[in-house]
Amino acid sequence: MAGEGGKRKKATIVAAPARTRKTSAAPKPAPPRAARAPRHRHHVYVVELSDRVWNEPRFRKANPDWRLGMPFVYVGMTGLDPDLRFDKHKAGIQANRFVFDYGLRLLPQLYEVYNPMPYEAAKDMEVELAIGLREAGYGVWQA
Repeated sequence: MAGEGGKRKKATIVAAPARTRKTSAAPKPAPPRAARAPRHRHHVYVVELSDRVWNEPRFRKANPDWRLGMPFVYVGMTGLDPDLRFDKHKAGIQANRFVFDYGLRLLPQLYEVYNPMPYEAAKDMEVELAIGLREAGYGVWQA
């Protein structure tokens, strides 16, 4: 590209226009973990136990104040639905021995009002519910 007098002309580079992508809405970033609402997915539950559990020395020792005529129960907490957790106990999957051997049915009237709740609340409620039932005269096993 020799021009007059042997001087070269400088080439001009023109940038291509930037492409724009049309989207309906830009994805929003997830809020920080602390700002998200806690998921309430834990439950406390109560299982009625057969009267035969009273023949177990460990159960009798744990319930010196049991009142004649009051039921025997197991109190637990779970991240599963209480019905599913009870089925797992009865199938021997991560089962408490007393529920596996003596569990009869769930007693939802004793726990439904509390569920669902966050993990820490369920841990505390399991203990509080067991204490309350023991004070009411129930025979209670709480692992």
